[in-house]
Amino acid sequence: MVVINSMLNPVKSLSIKKLTFLGFTLVALPLVLALLYSANQVSQLSKQGASSIFAVAELINTNQKIASTLKKMERYASQYIVLQDNELMDSYIIEQQLLLTTFDELSQHNDEQLQQLTRAFSQAITSIHQKLLVPDNASLPFDQQVETISLEALQKQFKQLITTNERLNTRSRELINAQAEKIKSATEQISHTLLKSLFIIPISLIIAGIFIILITQPLKQLILKIQQLQQGNLQQDLTLHEKPVAGFVEIREINEALNTMRNRLHALELQKSSFIRHISHELKTPLAAIREGTELLYDNSVGSLNNDQQEITKIIRNSTTRLQRLIEELLNFNIVLDSTSLQDKEAINLSVLIEQVLIDRTLDIKRKHLQINKDYQGINIESNAKQLSVIVDNLLSNAIKYSPMAGNISISATLNDQQLTLSVIDQGCGIKPEFHSKIFDAFFQGKPPEDYNIKSSGLGLTIVKELLMRLNGDISLHSQIHSPSGTEIKVTLNNVSIGESQ
Repeated sequence: MVVINSMLNPVKSLSIKKLTFLGFTLVALPLVLALLYSANQVSQLSKQGASSIFAVAELINTNQKIASTLKKMERYASQYIVLQDNELMDSYIIEQQLLLTTFDELSQHNDEQLQQLTRAFSQAITSIHQKLLVPDNASLPFDQQVETISLEALQKQFKQLITTNERLNTRSRELINAQAEKIKSATEQISHTLLKSLFIIPISLIIAGIFIILITQPLKQLILKIQQLQQGNLQQDLTLHEKPVAGFVEIREINEALNTMRNRLHALELQKSSFIRHISHELKTPLAAIREGTELLYDNSVGSLNNDQQEITKIIRNSTTRLQRLIEELLNFNIVLDSTSLQDKEAINLSVLIEQVLIDRTLDIKRKHLQINKDYQGINIESNAKQLSVIVDNLLSNAIKYSPMAGNISISATLNDQQLTLSVIDQGCGIKPEFHSKIFDAFFQGKPPEDYNIKSSGLGLTIVKELLMRLNGDISLHSQIHSPSGTEIKVTLNNVSIGESQ
C-alpha cells in the first residue's frame, strides 16, 4: 500500500472526476491497442491468404494449360511430319506461341527452380520448332543441309517434355504446399499473439484496482472520521493531509465541511454541558435543604404531626426524592453529551466498580429486600470508568425498579477474546414483545410495578445505548411476559483492552 501511495502521489491534486477519466483511459488504452494490433494481424493474414490462394490457382491453371497445349503441339507436329500440311504447322505455331507466353508468365515467379525448369522447357520447345521448320535439303548445298527430325524422334522429345512437365507440376505442388504451410504458420502465430494479448486483461484489472484503491481510500478515511463524529468524538481533528492519496479536491472540500461542522458541534456541546452542569448544581443546592427539612418533619423531629400533615409531608418527601433522581439522570445524560470527559482510558477492576454501584443503591435494594447474585470475579480491563459506572448503575436501577419484593437480581460478567459480556437479570413481569424495540428510545417508559411510586425520566436505557456506541459495544434484550426468568439485559464491549490485576 505504501508503494502504491508513493507511485500515485503526483495525481493527488486531481479531482475525482479527472481521476476517474484518467483511470478509465489507462484501463481502456491497453485493450484498444491490443484490439487494433489483433485486427491488423488478422487483416494481414487475410491479405496473405488471398494472395496465396490466387497464386495457387494461377499455378494450377498454368499447369493445366501447359499439359493441354503440349498434347495439341505433339499431335499437330506428328501430323505435319506425316502429311506436310502447312495448316497443321500454323496450328502448331499458334499452340507454341501460347505455350511460350505461358512460360513467360511462369518464369516471373520468384522460385529459382521453377524458373530453371521453365527455361529448359522453352529451349526444348524452340529446338523442336527449329527442326520442324527445316527447308527442303534437296535444293541446298550439302554443307548447308540441316538434320530433319523423324516422327519417332519427335515423339521421344515430346515424352521428355512430358517428363519435364511432370517435374514442373511437382515443383508447383511443392510451392502450393509451401504457401499452405506459410498460411498455417501465420495463422498459428496470430493465434499465439491473440492469446498473449489476453495478458493485457489482468494488467487492465490491476490498473483498475489501483485506481479503485486510490478513489476509495480517502472515502474510507472520511467514513472513519464520520463514525468518530457519530460516536461523539468531537475533539479529533478531521484533517486528512497526512495521507498522500487524500488530496483530491472533492475530498478536501468534504473534509473542510466536516471540520467546520465538528467545530460548531463541539462548541454547542460545550455550551450544553456547561448549562446542564450549572443548572444541576443550582437545583441540587436548594433541593438538599428542602429534602433535609422534609425528613425532619417526616420523622417528627420538630414536633408531632397530625395524619393530614403526615400525609402531605410524605408527598413532599416522595417528590423531592423523585426530583433528586431526575437530576441524577440529567447529570448522567450530560455525561453522554459531554464527550470531552470520556476519552481517557484507565485500569478498571470490574468487581470493585460493580460493588461501588451496589453500595450507592443499598437503600433501594434493602427497601425491596432484594437478593443480589454475583458472578464477576477476576476481571480487569482498560476502559472509561465513568462511562462504565453509569452503564452498570442504569442497568441495576432498571432491574431494581421492575423486581418484585424479595426477588433476586443476577449480575454476571465474562471476558473472552477481548469481548466483555455483562448481564443483569431480574425477576420482573417481563416486557411485551411489541415494546422490545422501543425501550431504548428516549423518554419511553414501560408500565411501572404497582408498588413502585417513584417515576423515572425514561432516559436510563437510552443513556446506556449511547454510551455503548461510544465504547464500541452493543446491548440486547431477552424478556417474556410472566416468565420466571424475568428480563435479561446483556451488554457486550468489543476489542476490550485487558488491564493489569489490581
